[in-house]
Amino acid sequence: MKSKKSIIQSAVSTLELEAAAILNVAKNINDDFEKVVSTILQCNGRVIVTGIGKSAIIAQKIVATFNSTGTPAIFMHAADAIHGDLGMIQINDVIICLSKSGNTPEIKVLIPLLKIAGNVLIGMVGETNSFLAQQSNLMLDTSVEKEACPHNLAPTTSTTAQLAMGDALAICLLECREFNERDFAKYHPGGSLGKKLYLKAGDLALANEKPSIKLSASVKEVLIEISKNRLGAVAVVDNKNEILGVITDGDIRRMLENNTDIAHLKAENIMGKNPKSIQHDALAVDALDIIKKNNITQLLVLKQNTYFGIIHLHDLLNEGIV
Repeated sequence: MKSKKSIIQSAVSTLELEAAAILNVAKNINDDFEKVVSTILQCNGRVIVTGIGKSAIIAQKIVATFNSTGTPAIFMHAADAIHGDLGMIQINDVIICLSKSGNTPEIKVLIPLLKIAGNVLIGMVGETNSFLAQQSNLMLDTSVEKEACPHNLAPTTSTTAQLAMGDALAICLLECREFNERDFAKYHPGGSLGKKLYLKAGDLALANEKPSIKLSASVKEVLIEISKNRLGAVAVVDNKNEILGVITDGDIRRMLENNTDIAHLKAENIMGKNPKSIQHDALAVDALDIIKKNNITQLLVLKQNTYFGIIHLHDLLNEGIV
């Protein structure tokens, strides 16, 4: 078994080789790359991405990235294509074929079939003199000097180069389409990522009670309102439902510490003035920023100038925003 030192050296060496491979691929970005981007932008169909072996796995990842960033794409396995899956290709589709060698038997069988309908064929290939490179309308050069595998056999740096080239394509297409956060949210509505992009402060506030009292409320009324709604705070409002202040659990504790006679105290004597707030249509993730920066656990939500509700830090935790 290898020593600890040699294991670490092997890992570092692998990462350095793959990093170098990506930098070398960057040198291959040329006019063909720009033409590939323009071709896909002008395409009225989908991008069909195909490959075999490890290249097929990378092709699936590229498809996933395309779809999530506004470029409609479909994966087609090169081996399955000649057994019926060619039927998924429509006349307006653009095809990207991934292959390190560009000369495998499956690729040589597939390429003529892909060209029958006249679709634009883009080769992402590691051998610029290969069959795939010669038959492609446009070529993306992902050649590498050697694999990270010590036997120069297992696809490692070559698949990393393909993956990086796919990401470069996706990001260029995203920027050309001016694909923004709102667009991204449409394709990622689930999970914490989607919630950060579309969940509003008002959505969270609506799920809570809306505790409020007047300036003249007694300490007892304040305590009842805070306890009843279990948000640890109550808004102090005027007759127009505009915010005058807020009373939190902490304010109650400080009041008890500083006063022996509380019978005469009213909400206006206890409340904190100029409380932190957020508009109901602001993103929940922005509410989290305010809570963190001010080291608070509750945040008032407004609709223009009127009281809309309260967000608690636990609401953000429960939604996975934190």
